[in-house]
Amino acid sequence: MLHDADTVECQISDAAMDILGGVKGTESMARQAQFLSLRDAVEGLASDLFDKGPCVRGQVVRIFTKHVQKMPLTDPIATGSESALDQAASLRVLAEARPASAAQ
Repeated sequence: MLHDADTVECQISDAAMDILGGVKGTESMARQAQFLSLRDAVEGLASDLFDKGPCVRGQVVRIFTKHVQKMPLTDPIATGSESALDQAASLRVLAEARPASAAQ
């Protein structure tokens, strides 16, 4: 994340990403895809946490489960978008379809 010309490092726990995605126990090789699918939400949380706290040069914004509100599952027909449950299923399929040699 950027604050003026400074880069602010951000981190999110695996458990917090699972809550955002509406899943539990995402395989480690699917984390990058999970993050990319949830990137807007993660960036929004990081920005909110940064804005709430004191601005300290070199700080790291860390997102944990306590920072993530449980998001209601949405109806993809009503909203015109993929639900969190569908996104999680897509991530699971991606992880299961990937050959074992790709994880190395």
